[in-house]
Amino acid sequence: MCNDFDSVPPIPVIAGAAVTHEDLVLESADGNRFAAFLARPDAPASTAIVILPDVRGLYRFYEEFALRFAERGYAAIAIDYFGRSAGVSKRGDDFPFSEHVPQTTQDGIQADIAAAIEYIRGPGGGGAVASVFTAGCCFGASNSWLAAASGHELAGAIGYHGGVGERGGQPGPTQRASEMKAPILALQGGADPHITAEDNAAFDAALTEAGVPHEVILEPGAPHSYFDRLQEEFAEQSEDAWRRTLEFIEQYSSVAA
Repeated sequence: MCNDFDSVPPIPVIAGAAVTHEDLVLESADGNRFAAFLARPDAPASTAIVILPDVRGLYRFYEEFALRFAERGYAAIAIDYFGRSAGVSKRGDDFPFSEHVPQTTQDGIQADIAAAIEYIRGPGGGGAVASVFTAGCCFGASNSWLAAASGHELAGAIGYHGGVGERGGQPGPTQRASEMKAPILALQGGADPHITAEDNAAFDAALTEAGVPHEVILEPGAPHSYFDRLQEEFAEQSEDAWRRTLEFIEQYSSVAA
């Protein structure tokens, strides 16, 4: 399990920031229709973030995450994974995600990411986007890193407390490191019992061997799902992760541009 349903990102709100937001339904190349949430600054944004949720799909935490990026001048679009199996409705706290996650496939998820990238690069994103990053938590972190291996021409891929190994018999980020074509930022819990130091070291080594620019950071003492305002005792680790996120985006936006 990842964040609680009432969790919110551990990122300060910028009061009075000029942003707009809206619910969307997008369509991927295979005809799947899926829910998305767009937030963008009123001024044209040259950088955009595609936000990939945890196993619950698109709910409040990720809408808030998109808003926090938009307040800082980035266009952001958060997507849902379950259009193929559950339609385009909002995901409430009673959504039986455990029934739907096994029905997802990497081909399907990456097709939906591609549709979100196409949308955010076009007029829907303000018409000025040159650099696109992915960012996600837990299941979304793994999908973010795998997006770097999926031909999307990303500027970078960011993940918080994400699985790095195989999932359901399918190769994970470590196994696909040699295919990655974008810089990687992994902000992992240093005390995560599910994703161990050995797992993270293997991911780091695979990225190094593949020549992929990357940082694999273990936030000291942080558990799984630490990136959450409800996890007050890990506020320092969350602040560090957010600082590193913004530095990574600034660094590789300029490279991509």
